Amino acid sequence: MPLDQSYVGRSYPPSPPYEVGREKIREFADAVGEPSPAHRDPEAARALGHPDVIAPPTFAVVLSLKINDVLVGDPELGLDYSRVVHGDQVFVHHRPITAGDRLSVVLHVDGITSRMGNDMLALRAEITTEDGEPVTTAKSTLVVRGEDS
Repeated sequence: MPLDQSYVGRSYPPSPPYEVGREKIREFADAVGEPSPAHRDPEAARALGHPDVIAPPTFAVVLSLKINDVLVGDPELGLDYSRVVHGDQVFVHHRPITAGDRLSVVLHVDGITSRMGNDMLALRAEITTEDGEPVTTAKSTLVVRGEDS
């Protein structure tokens, strides 16, 4: 069943604030093999001009994937998550994610296209501070495999 094209242009309400902690940053840096002391040591981060430890650039996936749950849980879209493959991910950072940030995310459906029996959702997650300061724009493509795939 094709996805509902009327979702193109839809935005979901902002997520509740996510407080970025030093330990979460350290755990993520360890998981992705990022050795920089700026991800673990506040003094090393301050020496680089940051107010506290900074997250590796791909840390934004923690927030962008979490907000995708809102879309996946929307019964009117007709998305069968068991058929979803993550097709693409791009981050545009406006500034580093820093320990102590309280971040919210607004999810936008930028496009739905069909190719060779598969639907592709172009999504954009705008990650901002509680005060609305832009932090990261995360763009992703979800591929919903067709029945014959």
